[in-house]
Amino acid sequence: MSKKRILVFVGGRANYSSIKSVMLAVKKHPDLELQTVVGTSAVLERFGKVEDLIVNDGFNINARFYNLIEGESPVTMAKSTGLGLIEASSILDNLKPDFVVIVGDRFEMMSVVIAAAYQNIRIAHTMGGEVTGTIDESIRHAITKFAHVHFPANDDALKRILKMGESEEFVFNVGCPRTDLVKKELENDSLEVLKTLFKDNGGVGNEIDLCKPFLLVSQHPVTTEFGCNRMQIEQTLQALNRLEIPTIMLWPNADAGGDDISKGIRTFREKHKPDWLHVFKNLPTNQYIHLMANTACLIGNSSSGIREGAFIGTPVVNIGTRQNMRMRGDNVFQVGYNSQEILDAIVKQVEHGRYECSHIYGDGKAGEKIADTLANIEPSIQKTIVY
Repeated sequence: MSKKRILVFVGGRANYSSIKSVMLAVKKHPDLELQTVVGTSAVLERFGKVEDLIVNDGFNINARFYNLIEGESPVTMAKSTGLGLIEASSILDNLKPDFVVIVGDRFEMMSVVIAAAYQNIRIAHTMGGEVTGTIDESIRHAITKFAHVHFPANDDALKRILKMGESEEFVFNVGCPRTDLVKKELENDSLEVLKTLFKDNGGVGNEIDLCKPFLLVSQHPVTTEFGCNRMQIEQTLQALNRLEIPTIMLWPNADAGGDDISKGIRTFREKHKPDWLHVFKNLPTNQYIHLMANTACLIGNSSSGIREGAFIGTPVVNIGTRQNMRMRGDNVFQVGYNSQEILDAIVKQVEHGRYECSHIYGDGKAGEKIADTLANIEPSIQKTIVY
């Protein structure tokens, strides 16, 4: 009996951390064959070329495509999605997977989803049913209506998927795959993992003593607030400049408005020459997890603060609307785009310190559960709404 082919598409660093444990479980499963496809920002050097991390982790790349149009605007996002659809269609036709696994809600995922749907390829969707801000909210729910099998990260999301007319038979609350990585990685010694952080990843700015309190910043554009993103990052930088606590910051993702955030960071660095700031393009998942486990506070609007942060107990200051209504633990303080509000929240979180571990996004076994389910399930290609 031939193995069932499971294709996983990775479009960027957030995609990879969200699906790595599933890839590992599929690769090890005796009845499954893993196919890995990369595209969008995952293949570009200026976004850290996540493709290299995937290869270094022992995965074979079956196909890659280039579809990201420069500009980081609503128009380029739409065009990049269109180009991705063309490229993904040919790749799926060549690889002929039995299932395509789609992660979350990024715009590049729509390209692969539509290509798979028109070619009668079954779609499995992880982390659906959640509510947030930005265009990701709409993309996430659209993917749910295309998907044949659903792997939400909590009961709240599961109930929402059922309300959208999906069959209970094919909805499985497995937890968040990112929690799997966190649980396993935290067994390792942080100082050992982070000792080559600056040597391995370069970046710009002075090296930071990780044995002393430091901040971690990951702030991405809000696509539905296009035109405001530079102002938003400037408010964050103003707060950080007043604190002058050693800070590690990541460049933004490729969404519309990302270029504005990057310009805001570059202008700030040129004007203030902060000796407390070090900026990375990208970081390996294991090192990012240990930074989250040791930082005095994570600041920005990345879902990592909501998901991994809950399990780790990381103090988080979540800024703005990007994570609106997403289930969160006690470790998260919510603030607006105001430097004083951001500063006050950071001070409170630093004073509070680590929070207790929360399992609202799973217990660290999602990857194995997803692989086992895919090996033993065969939903009809033709979907029907459940009333």
